[in-house]
This record gives sequence, structure tokens and C-alpha cells, in this order.
Amino acid sequence: MGSILVGTASWTDKTLIASGWYPPEADTPEKRLRYYARQFPLVEVDATYYALPAEVTAASWASRTPAGFTFNVKAFSLFTQHPTPVKALPADLRDSVAASGKTRVYLKDVDPAVADAAWDRFLAALEPLRQAGKLGAILLQFPPWFPIGRTRKDYIVACAQRVAPRRVCVEFRNRTWMSAENQEETLGFLRSHGLAYVCVDMPQGYPSSIPPVLAVTSDELAVVRMHGHSSHWDSKDIYERFGYQYSEAEISEWAPKVRDLAAGASVTHVLFNNCYRNYAQVNAEQLQGLLLDDDLEGEPGRAAAADERATRARAGEPGGGCDRFHRQVNRPGAGTFEINQKETQA
Repeated sequence: MGSILVGTASWTDKTLIASGWYPPEADTPEKRLRYYARQFPLVEVDATYYALPAEVTAASWASRTPAGFTFNVKAFSLFTQHPTPVKALPADLRDSVAASGKTRVYLKDVDPAVADAAWDRFLAALEPLRQAGKLGAILLQFPPWFPIGRTRKDYIVACAQRVAPRRVCVEFRNRTWMSAENQEETLGFLRSHGLAYVCVDMPQGYPSSIPPVLAVTSDELAVVRMHGHSSHWDSKDIYERFGYQYSEAEISEWAPKVRDLAAGASVTHVLFNNCYRNYAQVNAEQLQGLLLDDDLEGEPGRAAAADERATRARAGEPGGGCDRFHRQVNRPGAGTFEINQKETQA
């Protein structure tokens, strides 16, 4: 058996708040997170890429979400060898870095003791989530200038060992990892260390493009991140880059792919990262709905009910579409779907 958790890579984006996806009464950060957690069982925290989190913040996330809710957390930029603003480091760790005169630094520019201290604080801050059983995986998203090689493999393993027993998932943005000649090597490397590969759907034809290969490299966890197909993937404007809403037809094509992937892991996470306005939330709701209807149609009478809901949705009546779906998921464990491996492998 495997379960599928669907969510998005943000619940605080300003364009999401302005879109009207949240009801008027969800007018504070606490109320918005509580509302989000009634719609989805999973969310990805990306703010931790830009600055080390605070333990009190993680504690508030844990207290504002129901039992069984899951947070995936993106690793701080320094840890994945991205440029990191010196001001993003804690004040007491800046002195040795500031002496270089640089405003942005890479891991190679930083004293190992500073990097160690930053890792320690990052993991300590996440402890409230871990203690509550709500820490899913730490996302290690490596940059386009991180090509396949022994040194880089060793670094990935070192990161995973540092955070153990917490789980990591690994996303690449350098095409050499998943080129035709290296794909088997890359997946075999991750599999040999039990590290979850992050399957991606993203624009193709760019230096950072990774093909949409679906693969399970950890028995415990499979991960899919949906970045959209924006024609402005190389834009420096984040909303142009991720401002893509999947069509219903595209989501319908992904539902069976996700179920097939889920047959190979205990838990599968699907995260929509097309975070502009309510695009990610709408697409996540659509995928949840398809997965839920697929499960229910295996029970007597549920297929007819699904047809009736579809008819209502087309007619715009209550009980169809997102209105129906919001009511269904407004319960503990919403959006979690149990999979029978034998059925999906048939």
C-alpha cells in the first residue's frame, strides 16, 4: 500500500492572497494556514531557502495544522551551493564572511565552522515539526552549475548523512544528471543510498531543463514537483517564470502517472510549484479530485455518484466542482489516498 499527498509550494504568496482563493475570514497568517490545511495534507516551505527558519515559527506551523499534516522544507541556499546574501546569515555568523567584502557568498567562500553552525541551527529550528511528526522531507535542490560527478555525489550523500534520520529528496537543475547516457547512473546512485529522486514537470529546452522522468529511488518516499510550462522560464521575474496554470486535460494525464509512481513507495508527495495567484491551488484541487474519484469509483455505487457530481459541476450547481471538493476534503487526512499496489501494477 502507498499513499499520495497533494499540496502546493506556498500558502503565503502575495498574489495567492490577492486572488481571492482564501475566504474573507481567513485574514491572518494563522487563519490562512489553518484554512490551507483543511484543503490539503501537504505543503512545501520555500522561505527556508532564503533565510534560516526560527524555531518559534516552526512551532506555530505545527500547532496550527491537524495531526497527519506534512511540511516539506527547502534547504537553505548555502547548503545547496547557491549564492547566499551575507545578510541572510545570522548576525553572529556574518563577521568571518563579511571580511571578504562580498555581499553574496557560496559555500566555498564560507569557513566550514560557519556552515556547520548554520546547518545545526537549520535543523534545530525544524525540531518542533519533527517532534510533532509533521516533517516530511528536506528538499535539496541543486543549481544548474552542479553537474554530475564524484565530488558532487559525495556532497549529496554528506548532506543526507548530516540530516539523518530526517529524510531528504533531491532535485537537479543540471541536465547532465538526467541525460540519456547518465540517467541510469544517477538513479542507481540515489537508489543505492535510499535517497528520493524529485521527479519534475518543467519547461524543456533550457539549460536547467530536466526531462519528466518518473522514478522511485527510495522505498519510503517518491516526490513530484510540478513547475508548469511557462514560456518565460528564463525570466528573472518569478511570476513570469512560474505563472502557468495546467489545463484540466494536462492534470487528467498526470493522475494515472502519479498512481503508477505511488505503487513503488510508501508515500508519494505531489507539489505544485506554479505559484502565481491561485494556479497551484486550483491545479492541486483538480488532481486531488481525480485521485479521490478514482478511489471511490472502486466502491459500489460510487461511479454513479462521480458521474452525478460531474453533471452538477458542468451545470454550475452546488455539490459539483471545487465547491463539492472543498466540502469533501474538509476533514482530517484530506487528500490522502490509499493505493493497492496489486491493482496499480495490473
